[in-house]
Amino acid sequence: MPKIKVALIGVGNCASALIQGLQYYGKPEKQVGLHGLRNPSLAGLTPNDIEIVAAFDVDGRKVGKDLADAIFAAPNNAPKVAEVPQLGVTVQKGPLLDGIGDSVKTVVTISQAEASNVASVLEQSKTEIVLNLLPSGAAKASGFYAQQALAAGCAFINATPNLIASSPEWAELFQDAGLPLVGDDLVDQVGSTALHKTLLQLLSKNGVKIAETYQLDVGGGTESLDTMDRTRDAKRVIKTEAVASSLPYPTEVVAGSTDYVDFLQNKRDSYFWISGTYFCDAPMRIDLKFSTVDAPNAGSVLFDVIRAVKLALNQKQKGTIEPVCAYGFKHPPKSLKLETAEAAFKKFLEENA
Repeated sequence: MPKIKVALIGVGNCASALIQGLQYYGKPEKQVGLHGLRNPSLAGLTPNDIEIVAAFDVDGRKVGKDLADAIFAAPNNAPKVAEVPQLGVTVQKGPLLDGIGDSVKTVVTISQAEASNVASVLEQSKTEIVLNLLPSGAAKASGFYAQQALAAGCAFINATPNLIASSPEWAELFQDAGLPLVGDDLVDQVGSTALHKTLLQLLSKNGVKIAETYQLDVGGGTESLDTMDRTRDAKRVIKTEAVASSLPYPTEVVAGSTDYVDFLQNKRDSYFWISGTYFCDAPMRIDLKFSTVDAPNAGSVLFDVIRAVKLALNQKQKGTIEPVCAYGFKHPPKSLKLETAEAAFKKFLEENA
């Protein structure tokens, strides 16, 4: 089967984790079990079927370099877990637009190269799927790349919180173009939002009445810095709504990013507090800390989403692909409970394999 040809918009830590993951799971000794992946094989497709054929960024330390070198260039700080050979993909300069917030300007070196013709690069590289990994605050840039995907006849995956798949206008454009669209705001493989929702569902099913709960995240990557600068409130709304949807009744919920700590590097600490009552109104409290490395959290989910979008392309599906959105994103066009989203995604795979 031909490779799934993907273009990356943004060569940051998530891109680094994705590309290293393709090398890591491509090793022969990793083919037994493929631990760390939710779906080693998805409708017959494996990670080895994914190929990165184009990439765009604005940092001068990445533009013009082979993608294998660019993913380890500053300010990236994702851990190195695999040796990546030269990939033969040169990072292209994309338009700046609103891709860099004021705070992030202190850690990014803007390339002085001329911006490339994005649609032309996508066409020449035979890209099938455009994967948007831009910073959270890059709303104009995300829209620009979605338009370029349409112009080049590519499906679009929006991993950012900027509303593309959740926008009826964008959904209609991709519907009219006969192309799949999925998003918005990629979930983590072992993310704080999913853990929070699971805890609340477990407690609620066991008869606990949740009175109040919060989830606060502290990170050290450039995405955390950009979030503090431009999208803290928007991400808090998205996460709060996602967490609140796990309960069958309204209650006091706050969830979202709260601060940036540079020495955490690519780590993220999440703090949870849950208050409620159970039998005869006896009180209960949960107070815990959850620590992860940020970038690898995207890898397994991206593997699944990319392969699912390829299935949608094969079946000539168009517009928002709701089962994939609900499975892989915090702000899908239609929110579903975790178990419902899982069932819908499984049915999608069975029908489109």
